[in-house]
Amino acid sequence: MADRTPPLGVEELTSLVESGEIDTVVLAFPDMQGRLQGKRFAARFFLDEVLAHGTEGCNYLLAVDTEMNTVDGYEMSSWDRGYGDFAMHADLSTLRRVPWNDGTAMLIADLAWNDASPVVAAPRQILRRQLDRLAELGYTAHVGTELEFIVFKDTYEQAWDAGYKNLTPANQYNIDYSVLGTGRIEPLLRRIRNDMAAAGLVVESAKGECNPGQHEIVFRYDEALVTCDQHAIYKTGAKEIAAQEGLSLTFMAKFNEREGNSCHIHLSLQSIDEPGTNVMAGTADDPGGMSPVMRHFLAGQLAALRDFSLLYAPNINSYKRFQPGSFAPTAAAWGYDNRTCALRVVGHGRSMRFENRLPGGDVNPHLAVAGLVAAGLYGIEQKLELPEECTGNAYTGEYEHVPTTLREAAELWENSPIAKAAFGDEVVAHYRNMARVELDAFDAAVTDWELRRSFERL
Repeated sequence: MADRTPPLGVEELTSLVESGEIDTVVLAFPDMQGRLQGKRFAARFFLDEVLAHGTEGCNYLLAVDTEMNTVDGYEMSSWDRGYGDFAMHADLSTLRRVPWNDGTAMLIADLAWNDASPVVAAPRQILRRQLDRLAELGYTAHVGTELEFIVFKDTYEQAWDAGYKNLTPANQYNIDYSVLGTGRIEPLLRRIRNDMAAAGLVVESAKGECNPGQHEIVFRYDEALVTCDQHAIYKTGAKEIAAQEGLSLTFMAKFNEREGNSCHIHLSLQSIDEPGTNVMAGTADDPGGMSPVMRHFLAGQLAALRDFSLLYAPNINSYKRFQPGSFAPTAAAWGYDNRTCALRVVGHGRSMRFENRLPGGDVNPHLAVAGLVAAGLYGIEQKLELPEECTGNAYTGEYEHVPTTLREAAELWENSPIAKAAFGDEVVAHYRNMARVELDAFDAAVTDWELRRSFERL
């Protein structure tokens, strides 16, 4: 990774702490679900102790379910192992202010065991490993994520008490690209944009989407690890800001039977030796303006798409998005500027890139981008040939179907030689167990759908 100036430097932080302007420092890491977990420190203590030596966190934080219940099946953390600690070490390149929380700064942490070896199943470490492999070939990945959410006029507490039923969306109809529609909640959107910009993120735009109350705020692409860290910070911050405004918002992939929340991920490759040079851009003689590197990289995406779906769609709810004609993909196909395909090639020259349309708003960006890089490396290493593009409606074409359930995706992941070669047995087993835990919990649940269908009529 290239050297870069962090949004906030340690010397500036020290001055802000001494002046009393900063009194709290958050040190956090992305967990399996992409949520930020960590601690809030008194700023003076952070500077005196934590900055140099790090801190500890219980290793169960990478071995629990979504509701933070301890579960079995994880090699790295269990009752038998005593639920010990791992170390959290601050990545100073991520130091920034948190404008939506008074007097607060934050950093992202990397995780290590007591012997200083990395926690290989940690999402950030998984991504780092794939980026290191990419760097060995002389490339860096640049990524942009497009994250959608639905805003409600209910608070999070009101939504909880209502069982998440009959909530009031911030807009009552489809406001896709509507300036009038976004204007209805511009105070919230504006505050999110401005606070994120003050935290060091580069905001591009906000727009309305199709589902009532659905919106999207987009940030400028950056180096892959930077984008993924910022994605996690933005997701946490947007929820905190909404709560402060007496509202709530959700990033879940499919809130209702209408349009789901997507998180399309764009990726391009640059040369380490020639920064700013997009190695995916071909010459006028290259098919479609794509370089051989891009064609192999994209072919790798197709080859690993189904095997890696667990990284792109990690939850049971994720698979409810994949419906024909929904702008969420069902076909393992690629095409130029074709939104019916799972993989969409866009741009030309310096902007040449591809978009993976599988992920929803519930995706863990570190895991998803690690999957994109690993799939591309597989395509380059195997010199895979890119099949013909889809020029029509991929929903009705003769293509392999993306997995339709978490169970199918987990089985593909568990038995994938591509996944085992790229990520190692420990990582494959760890995230297979994550899926098993969710499936077991869902299989044991009695849903509202079952009650409505069965209470009286059966």
